[in-house]
Amino acid sequence: MCHYLRMLLQNHKVSFIPGWDCHGLPIELKVLKSMDKATSDALTPIKLRQKAAKFAKATVNAQMNSFKRIGIWADWDNPYLTLSPEYEAAQLEVFGQMVMRGYIYRGRKPVHWSPSSRTALAEAELEYSENHVSKSIYAAFKITSPSNSGLLDEFLPNVCLAIWTTTPWTIPANAVVAVNPELSYAVVELQSLLESESTSGGKQRKLGSILSSGNEKPFIIVASDLVSVLESKWGVKLVIRKSFPGSVLEYCRYLHPVNGNECSVVIGGDYITTESGTGLVHTAPGHGQEDYLTGLKYGLPIVSPVDDEGNFTAEAGQFSGLSVLGAGNAAVVKYLDEHVSLILEEPYKHKYPYDWRSKEPTIFRATEQWFASVDGFRDAALDAIKRVTWVPSQGENRIVNMISGRSDWCISRQRTWGVPIPVFYHVDTQEPLITEKTIEHIKGIVSEKGSDAWWYMPTEELLPEKYRDKASEYRKGTDTMDVWFDSGSSWAAVSAKRDGLNFPADVYLEGSDQHRGWFQSSLLTSIATTGKAPYSSVITHGFVLDEEGFKMSKSVGNVVDPEKVIVGGKNSKVCCYRNLCYFLVLRSEICLNLVQEEPPYGADVLRLWVSSVDYTGDVLIGSQILRQMSDMYRKLRGTMRFLLANLHDWKPENSVPYSDLPKIDQYALFQLENVVASMKDGYDNYQFYKIYQVCNIFP
Repeated sequence: MCHYLRMLLQNHKVSFIPGWDCHGLPIELKVLKSMDKATSDALTPIKLRQKAAKFAKATVNAQMNSFKRIGIWADWDNPYLTLSPEYEAAQLEVFGQMVMRGYIYRGRKPVHWSPSSRTALAEAELEYSENHVSKSIYAAFKITSPSNSGLLDEFLPNVCLAIWTTTPWTIPANAVVAVNPELSYAVVELQSLLESESTSGGKQRKLGSILSSGNEKPFIIVASDLVSVLESKWGVKLVIRKSFPGSVLEYCRYLHPVNGNECSVVIGGDYITTESGTGLVHTAPGHGQEDYLTGLKYGLPIVSPVDDEGNFTAEAGQFSGLSVLGAGNAAVVKYLDEHVSLILEEPYKHKYPYDWRSKEPTIFRATEQWFASVDGFRDAALDAIKRVTWVPSQGENRIVNMISGRSDWCISRQRTWGVPIPVFYHVDTQEPLITEKTIEHIKGIVSEKGSDAWWYMPTEELLPEKYRDKASEYRKGTDTMDVWFDSGSSWAAVSAKRDGLNFPADVYLEGSDQHRGWFQSSLLTSIATTGKAPYSSVITHGFVLDEEGFKMSKSVGNVVDPEKVIVGGKNSKVCCYRNLCYFLVLRSEICLNLVQEEPPYGADVLRLWVSSVDYTGDVLIGSQILRQMSDMYRKLRGTMRFLLANLHDWKPENSVPYSDLPKIDQYALFQLENVVASMKDGYDNYQFYKIYQVCNIFP
């Protein structure tokens, strides 16, 4: 805002275009939660979309009025809304260009899936909890035949592979066990329980049936470097009987612990380490990224017996219908224990992805999705980042790290409220029909009627004339686009389309969390289609915290509402002597007792606070800070009024040449020039708090 004013004062024409992302799951869920289950179940897609659009527009108007009241100057008559037909058409154009360049593909691979929201999620839609506790287990898979004749003969038929997992529910989908060929592995003999473990028991850790005194203990294969760690962990004496490199284990056969099939040991990647676990990795290609890549290498089937709600499907046999994050997980552990495959069960606290909307844990699950192949333009994106001005400068490192390490972008969502992915599927083969002509035809319809047309128009009309005689052979897809693809197309719908605007935009302004969101999705879509970044500069700000430095929460009651700051809230009584107290220089505890709890400070006090803080980090606000800022505002305003009042009768002919001024006046003008230069430097470098500090002439 300050930068906007500076450019205006320097005679630049400035267009500050506010925008709103109007699609997405939060709005859809808000609409669904506003009605009872029977009503929501009976809601057709088009009715749901209409209600969601109505809610989004009402929210936009409310927020816009708040921004206006604060005094933000912007082109409020022409904001961009991602639900407008012209915006949606521009978004489809971006999508089409990426399709034609070969950057969009459909595939079955594991993605972050939210059972609570019943949709795939992108990395930007995840929050990672540091306090998640998983039910981790060590389990043994019995070897049926070794790969290298004679290697394990002396231990057969009672030798097992030991694995460790924090997701026992994925074991029904196990396809192979992976080892690192560079690591050394050992066959260890399980001897007596250690004294401390045999007598401790406890609720947190549970010894499995393999370690029970009544069962014959098998030989176990683990990484050699982990023997002492596992000895302590399992509470049992481990004696190494034989050692060998991991490479010789490839193609060993073992018995699947649930379905009884024979599976193989395979060579994995450097993700297999001795930092944790056993050095052998239970691999389910339908439930993990490294697992998936290993599966591709060995041509393994991608099994994922889990439905949209996170429950086991019939493919999981006796676990069918159970929640994989709840009863299903416990049932798998119990089954392993009953079949003498469990070594140890214990809780494991670790970082885990949650759905940022529902705040519920996610899972990795293989489904058919649409992806943008970031590998196709990653290097170009990283190169473009170097030519953008990042404020603060550490923003560059942040986005570089995110893009250099990100996987392909899952852009499809299994929801109703959004821009449709314009694809048709053959009713028999399920092969997708998506061509330049089909996309162009749909884009034309959407530009006139909006994306609702995809839901209410028949397939015959949505298909271009070339395909209409085969319309009965195709069905419309039901997936919508990731909302980050929506917001990431704003450069195409606004900067590149509107008269009087330039592409790329001079400045993008948003919070620091948008390095994984809007800043990143905008960069990726723009690089993929135009080869350059959509912005010349990116300014990021921190978050507003309460006076104690805590995140604001309605449940805690520490939220500072800008509207209440401006117009006031509780206890509307105000001390009528407040100004008098100030002019009498009274530091009045008496006055403070009479002032309302949430007084009406007006918009200028809030604006002055914004200009006073270093926005590049998190900033604090609260009643005490606002009182101090109100005092500063009155002092500053009173001083300026006093100075200006003394100039009421000044005329140009009264001016005195600089050389004729007294030394004290020349010095004053010199200092004024320093102040002006400091302020200009602050504006040029977006360091507005330094301007406030220069202007703050009061102690």
